[in-house]
Formats: sequence, C-alpha cells, structure tokens
Amino acid sequence: MGAVSDAKKAYRLLKRALASRRAVQRVRRRLAQVEPHPQGHFKIAVYYADGAVNMYQMRQWYRPLAELSKLWPVVVISRSATGADKLLDEDAPPVAFVPTVRDLERFLATQDIRVVLYVNQNTRNFQMFRYGRRWHVFINHGESDKMYMTTNQYKAYDYAFIAGQAARDRLTRTLWNYDVDRRTFDIGRPQADHYSGELPFTPDERTVVLYAPTWEGDRPSAHYGSIATHGEALVAALLATGRHRVLYRPHPRSGVVDDAYGAAHRRIVAAIEAANAADGTAQHVYDNGPELGWQLAAADVAIVDISAMVYDRLAVGKPLMITRPVDDRASVDTSGYLSDCEWLAADRAGEIVAEVERVRGDEAAIARLQMWVQHYFGDTTQGVATEKFHGAVEQLMQKWDRWHVHEMGAIRPDENDDAEEADEDD
Repeated sequence: MGAVSDAKKAYRLLKRALASRRAVQRVRRRLAQVEPHPQGHFKIAVYYADGAVNMYQMRQWYRPLAELSKLWPVVVISRSATGADKLLDEDAPPVAFVPTVRDLERFLATQDIRVVLYVNQNTRNFQMFRYGRRWHVFINHGESDKMYMTTNQYKAYDYAFIAGQAARDRLTRTLWNYDVDRRTFDIGRPQADHYSGELPFTPDERTVVLYAPTWEGDRPSAHYGSIATHGEALVAALLATGRHRVLYRPHPRSGVVDDAYGAAHRRIVAAIEAANAADGTAQHVYDNGPELGWQLAAADVAIVDISAMVYDRLAVGKPLMITRPVDDRASVDTSGYLSDCEWLAADRAGEIVAEVERVRGDEAAIARLQMWVQHYFGDTTQGVATEKFHGAVEQLMQKWDRWHVHEMGAIRPDENDDAEEADEDD
C-alpha cells in the first residue's frame, strides 16, 4: 500500500509540475503580445503570490483598485503562473508576472512603487518585505472575527487598512505591543461601493435566500463549514416551498480536504438542478462565478458560515443568519457581532423557513443589526468607504514624500508628523 500511495503522490506532483510549466509558458506568451509596462509608471503594487485557487481574495478588490488607479497607477505583482493567467483573463489591474526573486527585483528597478498592498498572508509575502523605501500595507480580503484577523503577522507590515472600530478593538485586545492607532487606517468596506454583476433571475414575489457556506477548514479550530451539517437540510426545505429562491454560493475550496464535504456540496447542486427542472419559474441559482456583489444585495435573507461573508453581508445591512459550528473545537470570537447575531443551529436547519420569516419581521433583531453595521464599518453611505480608502493611501503617499525628502536627515519624518500638523493648525 505504501508503494501505491507513493506512486500516486509522485504522479500528482508530476501532473502539477507540468500544469505549472504550461501555465508559465502561456502567461509569457500572452504578456509578449501586449505593450510592455512603461518605466517609472506605477506607484502602487498589489502583491499576489497565490495561484488561481485563491483568486476570490483578489477579485473583490478589482473595482476599488480601478478607482484608485485614477489617482495613482496600480499594478498587480503576480508570483504564480496560474494566478497571473486568471488575472489576465479577468477585469484586474495591469499584471507583472515575476515568478522568481530575480524577476521581482528587475521589475521593481523599473518602477516607482511607493505603496505595496497585500490581500492575504501568503508566506511568500516575506520575499517582498525585503524591499524598503516603500510602505507595506495589509488590506486583507475581508472583515471577520476569525482568528485570522488577529494573527501576529500584522506586525510584519508597516500599516494595515481595517474596516472600523470592531477591527480596532479586536487588534487592541489580542496583539501585544502593537500600536493600533499609529499603524492602522479605518477604511470601511470599499467593495460595498462597487457591487458587481447582473441578476441571473427575474425578480418576482419569491423570497430570495442566499446560502453562502465556507469550506470545511484544514484544522479543528477552523471547522466553520456547514455544507455537511446544515446545508442539505436547509436547502431542501427552501426548495420545497415554492415561495423561496435559493442562491447557493459555496466557497471555491469546498471539498478540497474532506471528500464527504464535497459530496454533500454536489448533492446540493443536484437538488437545485432538479428543482429548476421541475419548475421553470423557480430560478434557483448555483453560483460559482467570479463576481461577488449582486448576491449580497439581492438576497432578502442571507445564511452564511463564520467567514468574511458574514461581514460582507453585514455591510449591506439586511437580515442575516450565521450557522453555528457543530465542532466545539472551532474557534468562535463571541466578543463582537457573533455575541449578538442570529444563530442557526444544525438541528434547526430543517426549520429554516420559519427562521427566515422570523428574522425578516423581528424589529429588535433589525435594530441590533444596524447597530453592529455601524460598529464594524462606520458610515456605509455610498461612496464614503471609497473616500476613506483613497484618503488612507494619500496619507501614505505624503509620508513617503517626507521620508524621501528627509532620508539623509538626522530627524525621522514620522517623529515630526504631529509637530508639523500642530504648526499648520497655528
């Protein structure tokens, strides 16, 4: 059995290596067909070291970055061929494919990069940290109360852009010797200013319910996924009424660790297909597309797992339910919104129709929701978060200028920031 297992592993590694090599060749051919990047043009880089599997972390930033590029040119530095290939396929900013550190150095030598943005905690981010004379900024790919949001890795970055007061409180409570006030900027949720995509159904009198579960997780503390514990029962109940429309949007990694979890996902997809075949007016949706936005805005009620989707939906300010993890080893931060949210236990998944009606009509629950929206995101008026995002970048650009001008001076520019502001006030 050991020899068979080793052979299978070797085959998978060889297959992966060949696919990677083909992707490298394909990306280089594609880039050779377009105009080269003008030298000294880009001021902001988004560093993305992941492949295609984690593209959801980049996609949600496309439109905010497009707006930002109107002020300062933006480029995505892609280290993976499969990631670069996807970026070239999609509505991403310009792409620089730099698979090796030497490629990275060559590209940086041709540009005027002053701010580097990071959407995740890939270990290869460390290779970019070696380059000083620019600000390294963690912008993340969402807001949540998962342990990922308080990792000590925050300290590796010069600054972090965070959503609001909840993130500030979370970091203050968890990280030792980390100056939250000095090293973070509140920007709200810029993605909420740019909800993208067109409805794949014609709105009618049906109640639209978004079910957006996360993946199964790769360790007990991250066992937040509900597809195998809640998903089949709740989807079946909603499909049966004739009064509801299901939008099923699972995490793209669902089933990568647990085959049973993946099988449950496939049964849900099959059930949706069967329901649509039986009733042409149902228009239930299995959504695995790249765009995220229309789903959050269109749903009357959303059911999500503990993940960034909680807070993506929270920013919309409409009724929301959270699945309670069955594994009691799952890490749940109940100091924030999860202390006051509408939980859906696994044994209530089959009663989802009644639960949906309850959260839609409960005025107290709606008032609590609005309070938490303010706590996590501040002012969610259209356009405000985008202004905050641009304002944070502007401050970093100004800090860069001061450091550049005073680089050889005896006084550090950041030590004089407060004094300079006081002089201006006088």
